[in-house]
Amino acid sequence: MTELQRLTGRGVFLRKLRLEDASERYVGWLNDPAVNRFLESRFTHWTLESVRDYIRAKQNAREHFFAICDVAGENHVGNIKLGPIDPHHRCADVSLFIGDTAHWGRGAGSEAIALVTSLAFDQLDLLKLQAGAYLANIGCIRAFERCGFSREGLLKERVLSNGVPDDVVMLGYAASEYRTRKSQ
Repeated sequence: MTELQRLTGRGVFLRKLRLEDASERYVGWLNDPAVNRFLESRFTHWTLESVRDYIRAKQNAREHFFAICDVAGENHVGNIKLGPIDPHHRCADVSLFIGDTAHWGRGAGSEAIALVTSLAFDQLDLLKLQAGAYLANIGCIRAFERCGFSREGLLKERVLSNGVPDDVVMLGYAASEYRTRKSQ
């Protein structure tokens, strides 16, 4: 698999997540109930060492794990992951979070999704991307939809959100749809 170092957009760029990104700030994001409200990682209490272990585990041939950084200050504001990549079916999951709340609602997530989508379809020749989001996570769902993903399913009462059952929206994007959209 190709080693990718940096993908650059207008407001954010993606670079490989590094062990030195494991900081008290990053740990704080993962342990902050406002930030982790829709993340499965909220069920773990994170430390510097557990974050480093997670980063190490994601440095493999089937996953691209990126830091989302703002172009202006080059600050790490969140993460996005493409993978695991299924080499037989040429598909992958996309997951992300914006940890720096100052960047919420400012397009960082949408731009990161667009960059990873371009990577997946233009460089890695994948055929399909999929993502899931809690139904209550309206901002995340909208970010994926802005980038061409469409709702493909609904898993009723699949998760608990603040102790209340919530549905999970399944989103997908096929390479054929991407190419049609790109040519218009």
